[in-house]
Amino acid sequence: MNAVEIIKKKRDGLQLSAGEIQFIVQGYTSGDIPDYQASAFLMAAFLKGLNTEETAHLTSAMLNSGSKLDLSRIDGVKVDKHSTGGVGDKTSLILAPIAAAAGVKVPMISGRGLGHTGGTLDKLESIPGFRTDIPVERAIEILQKTGAVLIGQTKEIAPADKLFYALRDVTATVESIPLITASIMSKKLAEDISGLVMDVKTGSGAFMKNFHDASRLAESLAFTANKLGVDVHCFITNMDRPLGDYVGNWLEVVESIKILRGELKNDLSELSLSLAASMIELAGIASSGAESIKIAERTIADGSAFEKFIEIAALQGAETEFLRQPERYPKAAASVICDSPEEGFISNMDTYGIGMAALHAGAGRFKKEDSIDPSAGIIFYKKTGQFVRKGEQICEVFSGSMQLAEKAAVMIMESISFSASDPEPGDIILSRKFYPAVK
Repeated sequence: MNAVEIIKKKRDGLQLSAGEIQFIVQGYTSGDIPDYQASAFLMAAFLKGLNTEETAHLTSAMLNSGSKLDLSRIDGVKVDKHSTGGVGDKTSLILAPIAAAAGVKVPMISGRGLGHTGGTLDKLESIPGFRTDIPVERAIEILQKTGAVLIGQTKEIAPADKLFYALRDVTATVESIPLITASIMSKKLAEDISGLVMDVKTGSGAFMKNFHDASRLAESLAFTANKLGVDVHCFITNMDRPLGDYVGNWLEVVESIKILRGELKNDLSELSLSLAASMIELAGIASSGAESIKIAERTIADGSAFEKFIEIAALQGAETEFLRQPERYPKAAASVICDSPEEGFISNMDTYGIGMAALHAGAGRFKKEDSIDPSAGIIFYKKTGQFVRKGEQICEVFSGSMQLAEKAAVMIMESISFSASDPEPGDIILSRKFYPAVK
């Protein structure tokens, strides 16, 4: 067996065996296969595709390229959630404590933001002292004690994914559903979970711009997880507008706090409760969706979800007084209010443009090494489908400098359209489906 023959086989559109895929993954991870051959393999897979069997084999090979969490000593069903990313998507901060308060074990490995999408780790690290880079053994201890832990990918978990993703990024092979699937699932399945809730975004602020492509990705992710023994609840959700009313790292923590305290209800709270309820159902704590929603809502009503968030944060090093009193957090140096230039309904929001505006304000990074201003971001007072009068406030932009805030404000207003009639913004949840694991 050699790399050239395997590359040629996939180039010619033939199906690769588990052993052939394992040979490529293991060889590239160990350094025996050079970048140029791994690049050729990725391009052949990109152009000719990988079927469901090959995708599962690639996922398994990448998963087994490193160590996995061993959660055997922790009682209870382990369930996680993964989102394909978007603007204002902070559901992890809300649903993890809800699910944990309901009795689900939630080992959550998350990522950072890059470009117009935010990252869960960046949001958590805007909380003073919060550590996401804790050792695996300590993470397991926190999970055992609180029911949830929120950490970043360690160097031991799926190292092949890091290597292949870096190569895909510079070889124009990112936009491949099988390769995306293997990248996501190799990390998620390393968590030793038996259930996974998937939130696949579609719309102007999502990676998958249309429902058809989002559905294809959802099915690929679900089928791959199923083949490797994991039950999946898969949602396709709307990213044609920012999720929630706050965009930016600390601002999104504040919005999460408001929802966990029961002080705010909006599209973000609706989606977070639905995703958390699916986690509760997958864990076997509820026998139906209606019952699981009631359980999720009860954790907010009785305060246990918010207290669980405080407990998790404290064990991960956070200064929790900022969570109990968010108003104590350092304010942004500059802010600009965006007023409506006309009267009418907000008919459309280019969510990608809004995400880029938040990035320019300092809430994101253009390159991985860029630093983030945790207080930068946007608060929306009006969104798609809402009526505004001329001069009424649509949003407020926060930044470290007035120049950056003003630039972001211009970008936001260029991303918003108006109409005389109500545009019907549509549901936040477009579809949901259960995919049982292959037993």
